Amino acid sequence: MFPRMAAQTKPLDSREIDIPDDLFIEIECCQQNRHGQYICGDSFMTHKFPEEDRIISVLSDGLGHGLKANILSTMTATMALKFTASDVDLICSAETIMNALPVCRIRNISYATYTIVDIKMQTEISIVEMDNPPFLLIRGGEALTVPYQEVESPSLEGRKMKTYSLKAMPEDRLVIMSDGISQSGLGTEELKLGWRVEGCKRFVLDQVCHDPQISARSLAGMIQDEALKKEVGGHAYDDMTVAVFYFRKPRRMLVLTGPPFQQNRDAYFANVFDKFEGKKVICGGTTANIVARELNRTIVDHLATTDGDIPPIATFEGADLVTEGLLTLTKVAQLLEKGDRPARRNAATMLLERLLESDSIMFLVGTKINEAHQDPTHPMELEIRRNLIKRIAGILDRKYLKDAMVRYI
Repeated sequence: MFPRMAAQTKPLDSREIDIPDDLFIEIECCQQNRHGQYICGDSFMTHKFPEEDRIISVLSDGLGHGLKANILSTMTATMALKFTASDVDLICSAETIMNALPVCRIRNISYATYTIVDIKMQTEISIVEMDNPPFLLIRGGEALTVPYQEVESPSLEGRKMKTYSLKAMPEDRLVIMSDGISQSGLGTEELKLGWRVEGCKRFVLDQVCHDPQISARSLAGMIQDEALKKEVGGHAYDDMTVAVFYFRKPRRMLVLTGPPFQQNRDAYFANVFDKFEGKKVICGGTTANIVARELNRTIVDHLATTDGDIPPIATFEGADLVTEGLLTLTKVAQLLEKGDRPARRNAATMLLERLLESDSIMFLVGTKINEAHQDPTHPMELEIRRNLIKRIAGILDRKYLKDAMVRYI
């Protein structure tokens, strides 16, 4: 049993600390539509600018709910991201955004809130808040208070922006949210004023205390689930969005697939696998047999994990997961593209989970062609291995902000 951690707050320490060059930023967002709505009125966008070593994320909450709110928040997030990337003046960009938004016929206002997180060189962070709940910065098991400045535009009817500058440290977590999270449970007997940022802060500190290495993905999901529990009947009264940024040393993963082009490279292939520090996955029966033979290990099949057209997994010493090759990889590519995370457990979903929980992923691809996959009667989506891996790596890099690399042998 872990001790309960009370919410603690202390001033941000501005002293310099050496930052490792390979610091990775895991970013994960969870959203829940308002009950009865088919589209979320909040928007969350993230874009990576590799040439500038920069990541910009924007969370916007549109006025109301449903499609109209979604249009407002999407326009706001898109413009805020582009203006930030172009280093446009804050007041100028805020005025342009608000003036561009369509006016609500009923309330006769154009309105959306936003939080902008601009990360440069992995650690230099600028944050702008316009009417969203304040962010949380978790460091060393405590919630830190970050000083801010206020910026105001006379033309925006007194709406003020808060601006923050801070330097991230390893194991920091940054949490941003819409008011659907902070106001969950509003008006109930237990939480007349809602969960509030303070309640969310206590919950986050408890989770980090219980699991100091909890991923951004897991933490964001737990915050959303807890907010839903506060609502009557578990139904969201407002659109909910929470995003977590986790600054950490990268969780590395190696994916081996396909036999080397030349057989005399088999021993090197297996040695790379054996010496790699991090999670290790093999995709492909021939590939697994090569590594097992070179390392003198036994493969154990788990036929019970067969699921429809997805072949079963196997295990052997040193491998975190062994799957079939192209059928499984094709399914994983489809799931990544759609953003689906099925609850069912099979080789494809198990590989998907490992990819999403990792940060730096190396694909080592053998280039020998398997004649079995040249059969024209095979499904059209059964691509040749190298193109399929390039597709998966590209999705992981663009959509999930992973450091995905592909090497051929």
